[in-house]
Amino acid sequence: MDYMSEYSRWLSRPELTAEERAELTAIKDNKEEIESRFFAPLSFGTAGLRGVLGVGLYRMNRFTVGQATQGLANLVVAGGKQQMERGVAIAFDSRHFSPEFAQQSACILAASGIKTLLFDELRPTPELSFAIRHYGCIAGINITASHNPKEYNGYKVYWEDGAQLPPQEADMVAREMAATDLFTGVRTGDYDEFVKSGMIRILSKETDEAYLSEVLKVAVNPDCVKQVADEFKLVYTPFHGAGYRLVPEILQRLGYKHIICEPHQMVIDGDFPTVKSPNPENKEGFNLAIELAKENGVDLIIGTDPDADRTGIVLKDKTGEYISLSGNQVGVLLTDYIITAKKLTGTMPRHPAVLKSIVTTEMARAAAEQNGVACFETFTGFKFLAEKIKEFETTGSHEYIFAFEESYGYLCGDYARDKDAVTASMLIAEMAAYYRTQGKTLYDAMEEMYEKYGYYCEQTISITMPGVSGLQRMQELMEELRQTPLQQVGPDKVEFIRDYQPGTRTSLADGKTEPMELQGQNVLYYELSGGTIFIIRPSGTEPKVKVYIMAKGASKADAADKVAALVSAAKEIVK
Repeated sequence: MDYMSEYSRWLSRPELTAEERAELTAIKDNKEEIESRFFAPLSFGTAGLRGVLGVGLYRMNRFTVGQATQGLANLVVAGGKQQMERGVAIAFDSRHFSPEFAQQSACILAASGIKTLLFDELRPTPELSFAIRHYGCIAGINITASHNPKEYNGYKVYWEDGAQLPPQEADMVAREMAATDLFTGVRTGDYDEFVKSGMIRILSKETDEAYLSEVLKVAVNPDCVKQVADEFKLVYTPFHGAGYRLVPEILQRLGYKHIICEPHQMVIDGDFPTVKSPNPENKEGFNLAIELAKENGVDLIIGTDPDADRTGIVLKDKTGEYISLSGNQVGVLLTDYIITAKKLTGTMPRHPAVLKSIVTTEMARAAAEQNGVACFETFTGFKFLAEKIKEFETTGSHEYIFAFEESYGYLCGDYARDKDAVTASMLIAEMAAYYRTQGKTLYDAMEEMYEKYGYYCEQTISITMPGVSGLQRMQELMEELRQTPLQQVGPDKVEFIRDYQPGTRTSLADGKTEPMELQGQNVLYYELSGGTIFIIRPSGTEPKVKVYIMAKGASKADAADKVAALVSAAKEIVK
């Protein structure tokens, strides 16, 4: 694509507002900026769209959102009248332009004759997944960029099972988008008229009530909360986002009496003014909550990201310091607790299973299998975990009791098909209450996990590769690694290479290759001497390459040393 011609085309369009035209005119002498905005369209995949806000082809704006929605509308219409009647549910988060993009999308769908259910204000991502299943919708849209910086927004699309759009449907939307002119090919109409006619139905608190009632059913042993409710306090922060109302509400319904919400971060604000990044992975985002915890003598802090699908926690350790747990650590704690609680309450299914992604700690497998629970793994992304849950429903071979990813995403129950910070917050609070009844903190429990299941350590390194050159470099890097396979990573020799694109596992000792069940993803997984794992995966939603290092050692220090030895090697390999 000739980016200068595309830039000129946009500048000449009468559909642009004065502000949009001024934004483009301001970059007329900056070829690098023009190229970054117009070198290609944002790619539409199973996760939808995600990008920086701004005017341009490779940006999130009303034109790119309109084109994507028309593509989805064409997919639904192609399925016939029944799909159009079932309709599409739409939610949004606290980011800039999220409400506007949501309303715009509703009007485009309605103009194509598709009934639309639009939330009246921001809601958690998992509530959208629930609403699709609850109301029998054919699809759903969520306007969110999850935990990304404030400059971003995104457009997530879901299908009728409440999981993200399957590849076949995503490909059709992408084809329809390519055939739709951004400026002239999108049908729309008057929002108020669509609401009046019933083509757009506004969802309000009745959906919240139905959703919360399902979430509460996931609680395994809520009686332990009643035992400690008079004295147990916790701090909660929504990072200026969609968890601000329903997380405190579910904790209260669970039985907690002392939920202290961080007041500055309870304010809905797409600038996320109190944090560098609204990501519960980053401990610095919890600074205000930690101060509040110190003032109130609290040893547990729960935080959820702007669209309330990811959950992070901060705990007080033995020395009184506040430390953050990784997504892997929280996932293992919940795995072990849910198994324990289900056994205590007699609610364990006959063939239980725990699900995790391939980049998630092997400690979860140890925790499951040592307790007689099967452990299955999928590709990274909750849509793959959702596919496995659906497969279990179809075959009846297993019943999942918990699914999680290292990236702070957790799911229980059958009401949704995406990670849920509302449910995760409730289960973490229930788990903390259980350990309090045993005279322990969650920190104590984590220490016991290592003694029970082994000393595991993990680290994820994200290497950003921005712009056009970055996208090219990501592709080149993976090609280079396939053409010239790594023989050694840091001090460790490579013993096996799993290439998840063709789905093969190759032994470097004898060159023998065997097929694997999982295939079709651009992931290289190295099994190193000493049992250490080294994984390279380009992100599907951000301009970065992720490196996952996972080790097991004779002690915590030994496992940490094994990981540290590979961190510098990773930065040499991925550059």
